[in-house]
Amino acid sequence: MRLLLDETGTLAPGTSVDPDALARLYAPPAAEWLRVNFVSTLDGASSGADGLTGSINTDADHIVFDLLRRLSDVVLVGAGTVRAEGYQRLREQDGGAPPLAVVSNSGRMPPALLSPAPDRGGALLVTRAAAAAEHLAEARNALGDDAVLVCGHDEVDLSEARRALASRGLRRVLSEGGPSLFGALLAAGVVDELDLTWVPALVGGGARARITAGPDLDVALAPMTMVESEGTVMGRWRVLG
Repeated sequence: MRLLLDETGTLAPGTSVDPDALARLYAPPAAEWLRVNFVSTLDGASSGADGLTGSINTDADHIVFDLLRRLSDVVLVGAGTVRAEGYQRLREQDGGAPPLAVVSNSGRMPPALLSPAPDRGGALLVTRAAAAAEHLAEARNALGDDAVLVCGHDEVDLSEARRALASRGLRRVLSEGGPSLFGALLAAGVVDELDLTWVPALVGGGARARITAGPDLDVALAPMTMVESEGTVMGRWRVLG
């Protein structure tokens, strides 16, 4: 892996990047930090023909994916992404993963996560007051009252959600999507950083998902760091607003 760009002054461009150097390059610059991690093909698709990110991941992307989790206190993810991407299976394979905070407007926690799992970091539900009462009751009974964060009334208030996580000591937040959650986080103005991997592939097809979905946005970003390995390019971008 080699460094292409570093605006943080950590290393000189062209330097070979070992695991320790990569960890320094990706270290959050503040105690409270919300970053979003995505992978994309060169033609802008956030998944392969099967609709899953796993079919476009590369070995280099997996290295950064795992590193970002180790550098985070909590993984914030939409309920639909949990179901589609098999998060329960992933967590069973990685006992050191940070806890999951699952965003669900319906208040319905994916069934596979409806059990306390302290050995795998547990799980939190982030939802709204207007969610179905039976779903909220089910989550509270399974996970405990403290694990259900009610943020907002008619829709999930993501600014309030970030504050609620921070109040629990979960200050370094990593979101892994999906696109609708990313769009909502950007619209709420709570994203500090985008970590984006470009894989050297084209998948074509019809209207494939991009990394954002939802409301129109006008958000400026500035490059922070960029590394490359066997054609896979991984970058950090600071969100300017």
